[in-house]
Amino acid sequence: MSHFSQIKTQIKDLTSLESALTDLGVEWKAGPQPVRGYRGQTRQAEVSIEQDNGYDIGFSWNGREYELVADLQYWQQPLTVEGFLNRVTQRYAYHTVVKETEKQGFQLTEQKQNQDGSIRLVLQRWSA
Repeated sequence: MSHFSQIKTQIKDLTSLESALTDLGVEWKAGPQPVRGYRGQTRQAEVSIEQDNGYDIGFSWNGREYELVADLQYWQQPLTVEGFLNRVTQRYAYHTVVKETEKQGFQLTEQKQNQDGSIRLVLQRWSA
């Protein structure tokens, strides 16, 4: 019986996911990598995060999005699963917005971290 849980996300871009994890100071490995779980079970993931207890966290492509894959019984992170995903999702959104707006010719000119945790971005584009 598998102890792995798969948690759906809205994460679709691997590069932005990797950048988000890096921003948060999370040490990750690019995949495909095995994510270690209960009694030596593994799942393949495009990104894996090793934990000191020998159980890993991963992000695995399900055909539509990257879902978090882990044996939640052995979660060993400073944040709860929900807190971790919220932080990753916020940084992912930041990188996605910056990347997509750069494709449209915008430049990030200012960013401010608000007290409520939100991020204010100011973008500009010069037209000829």
